[in-house]
Amino acid sequence: MSLLGNIIWLIFGGLLTAFGFFMLGCLWCISIIGIPIGIQCFKFAKLSLCPFGKKVVFGGGVGKLLLNIIWLFLGGLEMAAGTALLGLLMCITVIGIPFGLQFFKLAKLSLMPLGARIE
Repeated sequence: MSLLGNIIWLIFGGLLTAFGFFMLGCLWCISIIGIPIGIQCFKFAKLSLCPFGKKVVFGGGVGKLLLNIIWLFLGGLEMAAGTALLGLLMCITVIGIPFGLQFFKLAKLSLMPLGARIE
């Protein structure tokens, strides 16, 4: 079921979402200071390609928590709000509920990406 969900996800916007996150990561990696943020955007792109069957595991310590707070002010809060809104829009129909749940997974990851692993 996850293979079929990933194929439908890619056709109806997942590829475009992954490309957007990839380009955003490339823009952040232009400066040395932005490289950690760019790497996190690449993590979003990877999850956007095949979100079905993947799980996000949060971890880290105090240092990661402080970096996540900085991340929130550098655009993480807006990214989380945007993907959560897309998730709500997808959940309007019964067919869109599984896709909305994947957007909620991306929204949760966009709140605290540093120290998170995708399994």
